[in-house]
Amino acid sequence: MTADEAVAQLRSGMTVGIGGWGSRRKPMALVRALLRSPVTSLTVVSYGGPDVGLLVAAGRVRKLVTAFVTLDSIPLEPHFRTVRERGGLELVELDEAMLMWGLTAAAHRLPFLPVRAGLGSDVLTVNPGLRTVRSPYEDGEELVAVPALALDAALVHLNRADRRGNAQYLGPDPYFDDLFCEAAHEAYVSCERLVDTGGFAPAGGPQTLLVQRHCVTGVVEAPGGAHFTSCEPDYGRDEAFQAAYAKAAADPAGWRAFARRFLSGDEDAYRSAVNLLPREGN
Repeated sequence: MTADEAVAQLRSGMTVGIGGWGSRRKPMALVRALLRSPVTSLTVVSYGGPDVGLLVAAGRVRKLVTAFVTLDSIPLEPHFRTVRERGGLELVELDEAMLMWGLTAAAHRLPFLPVRAGLGSDVLTVNPGLRTVRSPYEDGEELVAVPALALDAALVHLNRADRRGNAQYLGPDPYFDDLFCEAAHEAYVSCERLVDTGGFAPAGGPQTLLVQRHCVTGVVEAPGGAHFTSCEPDYGRDEAFQAAYAKAAADPAGWRAFARRFLSGDEDAYRSAVNLLPREGN
């Protein structure tokens, strides 16, 4: 399907998980399609980057569940900073491991999973709804009971995928994209290139076949679909574009001009505006 067809399956008020990490391998083509849609009032679960920034800037997010929102080379995502400072967002701020464990619980259809992360920190203070449990075994250890982060839909981007929904990452890290898909009722995978099932790259071994078809609802071929974030080894982060994005985000007039130039059309218009071309041979 196309990115717009995938996003057309979403509805306002859903809980949507977005894969990737900070400004790395984010499903930006799907996020841009979401911006073109009427969907709003979302609960977003993400190791946040510009995906969160664009959606909160557009007023599409009611609640955010995250461990951070960063552009990596720019420590704090500027749109998130602005919305957070004016209190325009319900925020659930978790430790990175707690977020992972919440997705894992949802993937296994469990109500919660116990974890040590968060103990002795202000995570429990700023999230008074979190509970602890005591081990029923001899150790009697007290642990945080991280509730399942069940998702209505997940959006992820990987390097390669086949039409059945199997997908492969070729970069240095899986970024928990498999957990996002397994925790979701529906999962939409965009990829740099659609391949035959026998055409997955052998480099990296079978563990790089991260996402399995049983948990995928739709596949979108989207060359450059992570831009301006990185999608190693196909391409790195577009630091010049990211810097321009952050600069524009700091000024309302500048952001309106940026959005008109890069976000007012479809994905082809976006690619044309940033002069982004498919990488031959990847």
